[in-house]
Amino acid sequence: MPDAAPDFFSDALRREIIRSERERMRALAIILAALLALSLGVVNFFPSYTSRIFARDVPGWLPFVGIGPFLLYELGSLTFLGYRASRGLDFPQVARFGNAFIETSLPAAIIVTLSHYMDPLLVFSFWPPLLYFIFILLSTLRLDFWLSVWTGSVAGVQQMVLVLWLLPIEPWGSIPQETLLFHFSRTLVLFTSGLVAGFVANSLRTQFEHSVRAVAARDRVTNLFGQHVSPAVVDRLLATQSEPPSEIRTVCVLFLDIRGFTAMTRRRSAEETVALLNAFFARMIDVVDRNNGIINKFLGDGFLALFGAPLADPAAARNALAAAHAMIDTVGEWNATHPGWALRVGIGIHLGEAVTGTVGSPQRKEYTVIGDTVNLAARLEQLTKEMGAQLLVSQSVLDATSSDGAVDLGPVEIRGYEERVRVWRMA
Repeated sequence: MPDAAPDFFSDALRREIIRSERERMRALAIILAALLALSLGVVNFFPSYTSRIFARDVPGWLPFVGIGPFLLYELGSLTFLGYRASRGLDFPQVARFGNAFIETSLPAAIIVTLSHYMDPLLVFSFWPPLLYFIFILLSTLRLDFWLSVWTGSVAGVQQMVLVLWLLPIEPWGSIPQETLLFHFSRTLVLFTSGLVAGFVANSLRTQFEHSVRAVAARDRVTNLFGQHVSPAVVDRLLATQSEPPSEIRTVCVLFLDIRGFTAMTRRRSAEETVALLNAFFARMIDVVDRNNGIINKFLGDGFLALFGAPLADPAAARNALAAAHAMIDTVGEWNATHPGWALRVGIGIHLGEAVTGTVGSPQRKEYTVIGDTVNLAARLEQLTKEMGAQLLVSQSVLDATSSDGAVDLGPVEIRGYEERVRVWRMA
């Protein structure tokens, strides 16, 4: 089947990106809030521990300086994004890159802040540089390869700039922690992490795109053929990757009607009537599915079933006749278990050429069959009332099935046909 309409696909992707961005921001806000609470607790309630780590006394409000602004920024961004999402607006790409830069700067702000209270070399061995990996990991939820690469690049560049600014770096010094190669290798790891996160983000986005296209294609099949098409037929239609063409093809058409149903409904409520039809048609749908057919239309208290369309079936007539016999058996089983709702049905089947294709408007299309084959099948179903039969078939159906037990009713005059039509009643 054709891909989803561009507008539908773009809108679905936009909504998924915004949803994923909000999830990422929400997770980051929770992490920042937990980090702020933990830092405040350690600084204010464990002074003996902080005195051993820091060269100077650390004020109890210091965590607010390093983490507080970023937490407020994240909460503000989350609110702003929610506001735009509620109005159907997306998150501009430039703003997303700017947002990634600001968020990823948190570890740098903490490193600079802590460097005033402890040896800068120890700061780079402490936990703040590890925060970069949290931002890189969460960048996968942006569903954008280049945003993840950008996050890893910002982290690597910032870390290297801070090293050159705060540490006495010697390109080939004797102390490993003060050599350029030592810290540059960490920058490479951050950049590589961004690349890996980008591949993961791209994979997630690709999977989502495939899911949207598959759902759109399946919805298109459902719109064309109705929800009463078997999963096996849907899968075969999806495998064709194209819309059923408009063509003249040989099909077997089956009409079923519930006899006297209108009179029965006068004694029942609307809820009971609809519940009855749903339960009965559920069994009929199962019979049609098992015999490789589709129910093309529900006609109040009856339906039109197709065999040999939209998928070619050399055994269309045999399958239609087998389905009709199974329907009659199912009606018998129904009546045995629903004595208060005993039903009688009439079935007409004809095999012949018909025009098939999708008709309707761009907003709503459906697959249909048109032509004399359909009309004659409908007339045969109506003729069952006059003949006192449950199942009538045309000569073409009998020729295609070579069924035993058929009773020749001879050439019969049928409304709308100048010549008489040979009709057979099936046992």
